[in-house]
Amino acid sequence: MKITVFGATGGIGGHVVQQALAAGHKVTAVVRAASSYPVEDPSLEVYRVPGLTEAGPLLEAVDGSDAVISGVGPRRRKDGPVASGSTRSILVALSETGVRRFVAVSAAPVGPEAPDEGFLNRRVLLPFINAVLADTYADLGAMEADIAKSSADWTIVRPPKLTNGSLTGKYRTVVGGTVARGYVISRADVAHLMLAALDDPALVDRPVGIAY
Repeated sequence: MKITVFGATGGIGGHVVQQALAAGHKVTAVVRAASSYPVEDPSLEVYRVPGLTEAGPLLEAVDGSDAVISGVGPRRRKDGPVASGSTRSILVALSETGVRRFVAVSAAPVGPEAPDEGFLNRRVLLPFINAVLADTYADLGAMEADIAKSSADWTIVRPPKLTNGSLTGKYRTVVGGTVARGYVISRADVAHLMLAALDDPALVDRPVGIAY
C-alpha cells in the first residue's frame, strides 16, 4: 500500500511513518519546507510543502496514494487552532485526486462521555481538561465535522492523554464511543491503530476511542 502521512515530524505521525515502513508499505512523508527529516528508507519519499493552509501544494503528495493518514494537531497550547484548517486543505486534496481512505487523529474529550465512566474522569479530570483546552477541542470538533461531511472514507481516532511509551499493540477501543476509565495511550499505539484501521471496513466512517 502507498500511504501519505501528514504531520510526519510529529509524535504520532513519526510513529506512523516508521511502522508503515516496517510493515512494507511505501510512504510519502509530508513535512514543512524548513523542517529536517532524519528518516531514510528506500520506500520513503519526503515531500516538502510551505504549509498546510492551501490544498494546491498538497496535490502531488496525495496523488496516487491508496490512503492518507493525518497526525496533524497542536503540539503546544499556544499553537492555536491548527487541525481544522490543515484538514480542510487535506480533504480538498483528497477530493481532487480521487483518494478516498483517510484516517485522522482527534482527542477523546471531543467524543461522547462513556456511559460507565468512572467518577474521577466524569467529575474531576474531564471537566478540568475541557475547560483548560476548550479552544483546542473546539478546533478538533470543527475538524471532525468537516471530515464527517466529506466524501472521504474516513476514520477518526480519539486518544486520551498521550505518552512516549513503547508500542504494545495491546489497548482497548470503542467504535463510535469513548473508552471508559481510559487515561493514557502511547503515541506509538495510536499510530498502530491508525494503520490497522486502513484495512478494517468496520471503522469506515466511524470515530473510534482508544486507551489502555
